[in-house]
Amino acid sequence: MRYDDFVPPTSRRGPWRGPVSSAVALACACLTATGCGMADGGPAPGDAKADAPRPASSLAASPGPASPPAPEPSATSPSGAATSARPKPASGGPLSGRTVVIDPGHNPGNRDHTREINSQVDIGTGRKECDTTGTATNAGYAEALFTLDVSRRLRALLEERGAKVVLTQDGERPFGPCVDERARIGNKAGADAVVSVHADGSAAGNRGFHVILPAAVSGGDADTSKIVAPSRELGVRIAGNFVRTTGSAPSNYIGGDTGLDTRGDLGGLNLSTVPKVFIECGNMRDPEDAALLTSASWRQKAALGIAEGIGSYLKR
Repeated sequence: MRYDDFVPPTSRRGPWRGPVSSAVALACACLTATGCGMADGGPAPGDAKADAPRPASSLAASPGPASPPAPEPSATSPSGAATSARPKPASGGPLSGRTVVIDPGHNPGNRDHTREINSQVDIGTGRKECDTTGTATNAGYAEALFTLDVSRRLRALLEERGAKVVLTQDGERPFGPCVDERARIGNKAGADAVVSVHADGSAAGNRGFHVILPAAVSGGDADTSKIVAPSRELGVRIAGNFVRTTGSAPSNYIGGDTGLDTRGDLGGLNLSTVPKVFIECGNMRDPEDAALLTSASWRQKAALGIAEGIGSYLKR
């Protein structure tokens, strides 16, 4: 496998940590190494979300207003300009014939449907909440708004390259979908790749992004044996391109500086039959990360990094 199409230059450094190249090299090594991330997806401290990484503190999702920060351009086109109708995927583009499912984490309406999202669903290895509200910045910018914005930007970028793109939700549902349904949407689409977009809710000082990979699990309707390896390759390529495009460094609190974490307790991964990863784009509760996550221009970079990673994986 060639890494030169997605590993950043060795001279690049993250804005707040050491050399990025060493962290991404570790991430690449995880393609063949065992035990990368948390073995068997064991829980990390203080999770505040149902189908997202375990943050390092017990901060729960903010019940505050779900309104975004100061008005910024819409996310329905790469330029940020609002559009009422999206163009069809570019014919003859490099990703023509490929199907990508994008899963915007949570839903802005979840906060008004707590009974429904608290209902338990089967994730193969146990039962878990249908969904959660997600987290928010201290100023009240909701994760669910962030994920929908980045996902729409990502869709536009992928469609420009010819991919067929399916969103698990596009703000049209009152809540959800539940984590098991999110997995089924990707499976039904026969997706070549699925990416679930999130942002973390950990303690201030915990910074950076990480990509969550499926562990090898089997139980009930869960069997990830066929997707572990391709999902890892997808995750590594996304991580490398995300570093290069955004300038952000891998998480300093999850994944041992690799930017990768392996989990076996997430229904969205356990029930997937197609290659799938989660990406936590940053920590909404850290002021420096929050400043990035609430910036429209940075969100466009985040979408581009994910798109480049998906494209690299699909063109391999």
